[in-house]
Amino acid sequence: MTDVAISPRRRREIIDALRRGTVPQQGLDVMAVGLGKFETSIDDELDAVKQGAAQFKAVRGDYGSGKTFFSRWLTERAKKRNFATAEIQISETETPLYKLEKVYRRIVENLSTPGVPTGALSDVVDGWLYVLGQDVQAAGPVASADVERRTDELMEKRLAAVSKEAPAFAMALRAYRQMSSNGQNAEADALLAWLGGQPHVSASARRSAGVRGELDHFGALGFLQGLLTVLRDSDYAGLVLVLDEVETLQRMRSDVREKSLNALRQLMDEVDSGRFPGLYLLMTGTPAFYDGQQGVQRLAPLAQRLQTDFATDARFDNPRAPQIRLQGFTSESLVELGSRVRDIYAAGSGGPERIHAVVDDAYISDLAGAVTGELGGRTGVAPRVFLKKLVADVLDRVDQFPDFDPRRDYQPTVSVSELSEVEREAQTRGNLRATSSVDDVDLGF
Repeated sequence: MTDVAISPRRRREIIDALRRGTVPQQGLDVMAVGLGKFETSIDDELDAVKQGAAQFKAVRGDYGSGKTFFSRWLTERAKKRNFATAEIQISETETPLYKLEKVYRRIVENLSTPGVPTGALSDVVDGWLYVLGQDVQAAGPVASADVERRTDELMEKRLAAVSKEAPAFAMALRAYRQMSSNGQNAEADALLAWLGGQPHVSASARRSAGVRGELDHFGALGFLQGLLTVLRDSDYAGLVLVLDEVETLQRMRSDVREKSLNALRQLMDEVDSGRFPGLYLLMTGTPAFYDGQQGVQRLAPLAQRLQTDFATDARFDNPRAPQIRLQGFTSESLVELGSRVRDIYAAGSGGPERIHAVVDDAYISDLAGAVTGELGGRTGVAPRVFLKKLVADVLDRVDQFPDFDPRRDYQPTVSVSELSEVEREAQTRGNLRATSSVDDVDLGF
């Protein structure tokens, strides 16, 4: 029995997400199985970024190996160190990697801080302006008539580096501060949207700040640099940026794929050059993306930067390397994860003793084995389905119905509609037996 000490809110968020078949946004530290070997190196890298360095990390793993879990575990760990975070999924239509202005826009839309779960730009900028005022006061006595002038001078000093790379970003910030002070809230909000890379901001708002047009590909990196400056001046440790599902590049048109790979190389080079102090850039992808000719290997300079030797035993993988691999779940680790989820659930239930007695480790092992076996024996693709069934089909019923016994009353089934594409492929390869319902597969044990 795991000693689970988490708040009711975190417990509810974890259980609700698993019930839906998704990765929880918070509380992943209590569910982290097999990630201990990465903790020291990740913490050291975050600490270095907090001191002004920049870091790039690539994570590889098959579908179901826990890449999304790992990235959210890392961002949650970063927030405890007062980092802001942003997670974006790469896609050809919504977030094409080669259009950095769209990437920047998604970063801002998903910007999260320890106190604001998403869309935190307004909170960050207002906090930055507040810190400016506090720093002016801390510098020594200043007459009230000189506060504005001294604040302007300090802002210019802080934005000096940004002005060289992205003068429009600095101009918009100055105008935003002025409009906010004058009570021109609508105009200030429009400028804030423009700073976030949003298109179609009114021309009058842009004219008031002396800026023109919309953010383009070439200005996006400068705006990211400006965002990092504001974050660090607001006493945040930096920004952890997750580029998830980068392997989707393999399915894009060849011209789009090559432009996207080049944009990724450009980002890595900018990180290495020191342009983005305070940035931790994390990328996730499948082994086929890193090793195949439709992925990283298509662009030699990018392949060279990411090259990591995985020929040795996985026990000796270097967690400090630019690319790390996730081994995915084994039968034992899947049961351990299920037991932890059971304990988290029980800690917030009205009858924890009954839940532990009915859903014991032996039953969890049986359920995990059945789901894994019916998904082609591939443990790696089983966790999502397994946890969804454990919570929604077993634990919820045990908690609500005193006479429910899952061994007697529950006949596990997998509906085709609840499986992802990869899980369907595993199901087909597993030669699942037919049942009376075309969509349901008997997992009885």
